[in-house]
Amino acid sequence: MMLRAFLAIGLGAALAGCSVYREATSPGMDTSLAWRRVATDADRNKLRDWRKAWSEALPLARAADAKRIDGDPELFDPDRAQPDALPPAGAYRCRVFKLGGGGTAVSAIVTYDWRPCLLADQGKVRHFRIEGGVQRPEGNFFPDVAARAVFLGTLEVGDDSAPLRYGLDRKRDMIGYGERIGDKRWRLVIPYPAFESKVDVIEIVPAV
Repeated sequence: MMLRAFLAIGLGAALAGCSVYREATSPGMDTSLAWRRVATDADRNKLRDWRKAWSEALPLARAADAKRIDGDPELFDPDRAQPDALPPAGAYRCRVFKLGGGGTAVSAIVTYDWRPCLLADQGKVRHFRIEGGVQRPEGNFFPDVAARAVFLGTLEVGDDSAPLRYGLDRKRDMIGYGERIGDKRWRLVIPYPAFESKVDVIEIVPAV
C-alpha cells in the first residue's frame, strides 16, 4: 500500500512536470495582432534604443577587428535598409555576429559558423528558426514598414528541445528588426540581447 502511494505521488509529480513543460513551450504568441500589442514592455524599450545599441557596440567591435567591420559596410552599417524587408519563405543560411561584448564574451566581436535557417509563411507573419548551434533564435517576423519587419521570439540554448513561450522569461525573450541590405541578402538585428553582446547581427542568405 505504502509503495503504491509513493509510486502514485512520483507519477503525479512527473505528470505535473510534463504539464508545466508543455505549458511553457506551447505556442502562445497571437500573430493576428500588431507586434506592438504582442511585445513586452522590456522588449519595446530595447527596440526603441536600437541606435544606442549600435553606437555602443560598433566602436568596441571595430577596436577588436576593424577589418571585419569596415570590410562589410552592408552588414555593419546601421542605416543600410532597403525596401522589401523580408526574404521569401524558404531555406537559408544564417550566421550570427555578436558585437560589443559583455558577460562571458571572450571578444567584442564573436562570429558563429554558418547554420541552416528557415523562413515559413504563417498567415500575416513569417516564422524564422535557426537550426543547430548553442544559441538558436526562433520566432516570428511581423510586418512594420516597407524597409523593416519586427522580430519577436525566444532563444533556445544548449539541449533545449523546444523554445519557451514568448513573454515567459526575459532572458530568453528576443526582439529585433529585419532588413534587406543587398541583393538576396538580409539581416536580423537584435539590440541588447541577454547574453554576450550589445547587438547581435544575423546575416541571412539563400541556402543555394
